[in-house]
Amino acid sequence: MVSPEKFPDPEADIARATGAESNAVLAGGCFWCVEAVYKQLDGVTAVTSGYAGGSADSADYETVSSGGTDHAEAVEVRFDPAKITFGQILKVFFSIAHDPTTRDRQGPDVGRQYRSVIFYVDGEQRRVAEAYIKQLDAAHVFDRPIVTEVVPLDRFYEAEAYHQDYAARNPLSPYILFNARPKVQKVRSYFKERLKQA
Repeated sequence: MVSPEKFPDPEADIARATGAESNAVLAGGCFWCVEAVYKQLDGVTAVTSGYAGGSADSADYETVSSGGTDHAEAVEVRFDPAKITFGQILKVFFSIAHDPTTRDRQGPDVGRQYRSVIFYVDGEQRRVAEAYIKQLDAAHVFDRPIVTEVVPLDRFYEAEAYHQDYAARNPLSPYILFNARPKVQKVRSYFKERLKQA
């Protein structure tokens, strides 16, 4: 993976607003890891693990895990745009949360449900996401092209209760130790100024 300090800030972003909460829905492999990354950031008010890209009748863990649905494991990140912008959410997504150059795979997890996706909620999010991908590709930040899909959000389905805060509740799980913990540590190292104050 490319070191996060080599990542540029997005040239295009959404103007900081006051008083209105925003949300971003992102898929980058196992939702436990992505959730753990974003929960640390100042300005992020809530992170929910769930499913996006498919229909309600198959939005459950057992069915999604089979790989036979259109769902991706995703997280809904609610944030205060006066404290952290959508562009900064994307910077963390590309630099730490996952590898956007691997199609239908993240680490040990393989299948369409682990694909890289930005589910945009409006035209502004689409504009910023597409512009940032072009910016990163043009700067050759990765040695391979970014394969992240940028598609409209239809609906986000909240995952089962036992998936929420999974990394925090299961810190000694081998999966969390080997996959989520290194990403959490990277956020603490490279985004110190963006961490929530204890």
